[in-house]
Amino acid sequence: MGSHLCEFLASSGHEVVAIDCLTDYYDKGLKIKNMEEVKKSGVGFYGFDLAERGFIEQMSSDFEYIYHLAAQPGISEKVSLETYIRNNVVATQNLLEFAESIGSLKLFVNICTSSVYGLVATAPETDAPAPVSFYGVSKLAGEQLVLSGARQGKLAACSVRLYSVYGPRERPEKFYYKLIKNIIDGEATPFFEGSENHSRSFTYVGDVVEGLGLLMESSERCVGEVLNMGSDREVKVSEGIRIIEEALGQKARLDMRPARTGDQLQTRAVIDKARGLLGYEPKVELKDGLLEQIKWYKENFD
Repeated sequence: MGSHLCEFLASSGHEVVAIDCLTDYYDKGLKIKNMEEVKKSGVGFYGFDLAERGFIEQMSSDFEYIYHLAAQPGISEKVSLETYIRNNVVATQNLLEFAESIGSLKLFVNICTSSVYGLVATAPETDAPAPVSFYGVSKLAGEQLVLSGARQGKLAACSVRLYSVYGPRERPEKFYYKLIKNIIDGEATPFFEGSENHSRSFTYVGDVVEGLGLLMESSERCVGEVLNMGSDREVKVSEGIRIIEEALGQKARLDMRPARTGDQLQTRAVIDKARGLLGYEPKVELKDGLLEQIKWYKENFD
């Protein structure tokens, strides 16, 4: 998603710098491919690891906006708590220290997740978080660091909780990417038992990027706020499978696995606040978004 945001901001006339340490969480080749696409938009790139404080002295300090998307993503039993804390909490604190020194900063935007709500994420921002995974716990901790800085008046900041973002350039370990790839390749897709009945606020990446761009227009009103940003249309995972099967003209083969601890059962974004503050309005239906993702995959990998 970060690559789409960089391109969107650059196309809107902003000077954009991206930071990514290109971890090996998934194939670095895919990350480099995305990075090269982004550079074509005139975006600068630095390979700093935010969990290492050395970047603070090496970066210029004339930024007006910081969008903090860097994170250890997803729910994985293979990722340790220490790794989540390092990449989602320590890295956030280091970036905040850098941001607090920038006199020109108008807004620090923290990207959080619906996983902070827990197994069911159908609540407004005023409901108490109840994360059930290391990922959700660490992202909530990072969010609170950001909001603490805003409460203390150290910087202008807000946090945005995203819901099941999908589309072109989706991370390869995410379900729809794997499903599209494996159907085309004639391979089975790992599938956690019961997941077909999970429902999600699947949110097209373009809708999220436009929503994040709107924060610049309302930065003063957003300081200290938490905003849900996703689709308010709830769709079962099985519906997405059906759409992809029909589009590719082939049935998916599913390699059934035991249910995964921490997987959300239901998400539906309550976006009244984002609508009111930003004018945010998701537009892309799941079918249209998945067709765009299939088109992108075939153009790049088929």
